[in-house]
Amino acid sequence: MTIFEGTFSQTESLRFAIVVGRFNDLVTTRLLEACQDCLKRHGINVDPHGTQVDYAWVPGAFELPLVARQFALSGRYDAVICLGAVIKGQTPHFDHVSSEVSKGIAAAGFQTGVPVIFGVLTTDTMQQALERAGIKSNLGWEYGMSALEMASLMRQVKGSVNNQQFNPSLSSSLPHTLPVSHSDSTGNNVH
Repeated sequence: MTIFEGTFSQTESLRFAIVVGRFNDLVTTRLLEACQDCLKRHGINVDPHGTQVDYAWVPGAFELPLVARQFALSGRYDAVICLGAVIKGQTPHFDHVSSEVSKGIAAAGFQTGVPVIFGVLTTDTMQQALERAGIKSNLGWEYGMSALEMASLMRQVKGSVNNQQFNPSLSSSLPHTLPVSHSDSTGNNVH
């Protein structure tokens, strides 16, 4: 059996898209800076006029999944990184936005097969967000690392799958139906 594991080297051919929410930009620009620093230290040219990273600024976190999905569908990127900050206020707006953003980002990855990194801070206060975006540590670095690892991993997995050819003789040995289990009166499974 094969073990697949992403690496942080041989990055010269990797391409990334970074989608950043403008709302709470005091936080998101710091996340972006740390993410860029991570990518740069791993050999990625983060210059917006370069060939490895494209950037999109969207109004807020709610818009991240739509643009991330479009980037992923383009087939041009090995991973898409979403950066945003949703900070709790006095209304249930926070719950709705954070829930939909996380579902949307996950769906973009599932639907396209391209890693879409969830780099959205969901905090109770601005202070908590700032602590996670540079005062104590900066999670932007971690989001960059996740993108590098997942881009590398998916290249390996896709390469392995593409190199294996379908063997029709194997399919005839597979069961056509799954065994059905029934419970008897004592709750034990019986086949």
